[in-house]
Amino acid sequence: MMNMKDSFNIINKEGKLIKYDILFSFKNESNNKDYIVYTDYSKDINNNINIYTARYCLKNSKIKLETIEKEEELKYVETILNSIREELKN
Repeated sequence: MMNMKDSFNIINKEGKLIKYDILFSFKNESNNKDYIVYTDYSKDINNNINIYTARYCLKNSKIKLETIEKEEELKYVETILNSIREELKN
């Protein structure tokens, strides 16, 4: 799906360069949009590794991440993540 390296860098609001590793990407065939799941291995207050999701598209020969805002898209991505989580448990 995604034609990029296994990681990418983003400069945050404070100007700090953050490296993210891509966990996986997938396409929703019903809306023809592509999604990415990635992490910087930071941890939440429960010591779980933070993972992030975004929609992505190719724009001017660069990959652009877009925030997932629609409730139906969020639910779809959550279903995918829960499915993978269950597979990993077994």
